[in-house]
Amino acid sequence: MFQTLKRELLAGITVSVVALPLALAFGMQATGNSDGAIIGLYGAIITGFFAALFGGTKSQVTGPTGPITIIFTGIVATQGLEYAFIAAFMGGLFQIVFGLLKAGNYLKFIPLQVVSGFMNGIAIIIIIGQLQYVTGSFLVVILTILFMLVAMRWIKAIPPSLMALILGTVAVVLLEKVLPAIHFTLPFLHDVIFFDSVERIGEIPKGLPQFHFPAADLSTMIQLIPAALSIAILGSIDSLLTSVVMDNMTGTKHKSNKELIGQGIGNTLAGMFGAMPGAGATVRSVVNLRSGGQTAMSAMVHSVTLLLFMLVFGQLAAEIPLAVLAGILIMTGITMFDYDSLKILKDEPKTDAAIMLVTMILTVAIDLMVAVGVGIVMSALIFMKRMSEEGFKINHISESGLKIYNLEGPLYFGATELIAKTISSDNSPDIAIAIEKVTIVDASGALLLLQLKDQLKERGQSLYLVGNDLDLGGILRKMNVFHEFGTTGHFETLEELITYLKFHQKLGTEPE
Repeated sequence: MFQTLKRELLAGITVSVVALPLALAFGMQATGNSDGAIIGLYGAIITGFFAALFGGTKSQVTGPTGPITIIFTGIVATQGLEYAFIAAFMGGLFQIVFGLLKAGNYLKFIPLQVVSGFMNGIAIIIIIGQLQYVTGSFLVVILTILFMLVAMRWIKAIPPSLMALILGTVAVVLLEKVLPAIHFTLPFLHDVIFFDSVERIGEIPKGLPQFHFPAADLSTMIQLIPAALSIAILGSIDSLLTSVVMDNMTGTKHKSNKELIGQGIGNTLAGMFGAMPGAGATVRSVVNLRSGGQTAMSAMVHSVTLLLFMLVFGQLAAEIPLAVLAGILIMTGITMFDYDSLKILKDEPKTDAAIMLVTMILTVAIDLMVAVGVGIVMSALIFMKRMSEEGFKINHISESGLKIYNLEGPLYFGATELIAKTISSDNSPDIAIAIEKVTIVDASGALLLLQLKDQLKERGQSLYLVGNDLDLGGILRKMNVFHEFGTTGHFETLEELITYLKFHQKLGTEPE
């Protein structure tokens, strides 16, 4: 018991070291100024603790992430910070509803190329958002990036972002003391470094975040629904993707709907306490797992550690330059970019590449939700086209004067055109459709069977249906398809149908 507790405590403390600079940086990105740093820190504390407490993924660490930050930044820019907190509160409520409705079972089906596209777009947006600091404090940003590159390559014991945060801050302090002395001999450095005007985070409040219930009239709440849905949907996708990564590493199975409820509770409380919303963070979760964290306790310890840092060392954090945080964010964007997705441009089908590129471009140029929506629709249409061409098969044989069409695969609206064209062009007097190998039936497929029956009857032909739908959950029976074909139009087996036809032929009568 003691060893388990010790392991969880150490893992939580370790991951808090990774989370600290990212929370400060993402908060600054969201508001565009130093006031946002504390909002990001509050977000990591609140969402990290409560999402772990109520969530459904062991070892997952929640906090501000790239997708959430970009969404929140847009809401702050268009609606203002107070309304952004209301949107976070509403977004959390939507996530709770998603979990209760078991939407987690469906969010995991978002195509990989769509995920890669919007993650790449987010990475680009994050980098572009920091260009103001590149032009204002170029050398500071470059030094920060170099610190991170060196740390990533040579130093494994200390997280690169923390290394950059500490050394970057120390470097700026030294520059401010040393460069004025040589300013008269090297005046060009003043324009490059702006050593006497490097903006700081400023004083971080030492108290706990203040509770204030989001208050807004009905029209405002309605106006914020799209923003809240953006937080809920993208936050849910981000979290469940991290949950899948954790499953692959641990060999366990997360509870997706419980995770959505936990994330929703965390974001609802974040909105109530003036904090940034969050989502499951892949890098922080992996660090937590590799540090020994195996339960929700380590993620909760991470939040408590961040809280203690804010209360005890907040004054030291006030000296952190915004340009250093900008450098950390630029490197975050660079590492966030899914370089493997670029391989599909030459190695995978052009349609997959198009989906990824369109999603990425729309993310940068228009909006995350628009990008994801368009990407999903494109993927669905392309999938249906592929299924109609490759996933569904129709072939025919003739036996005892009967033309038999065997359907194989999904009998859905994407396949109806091929079926209708094939059978409608057949002039055989007796035609049978065999459904033994049909895997799925939708309303369009069921309606097509009835339409073909009526169409062939008008032409003096007979259409029979062969097979049952027990493996399909009795769908055709429930849709009254078998009832409409009747006992002389539907047969369980092909042998039964052939026997029926031969019997009527011997009697010299026509089948009904």
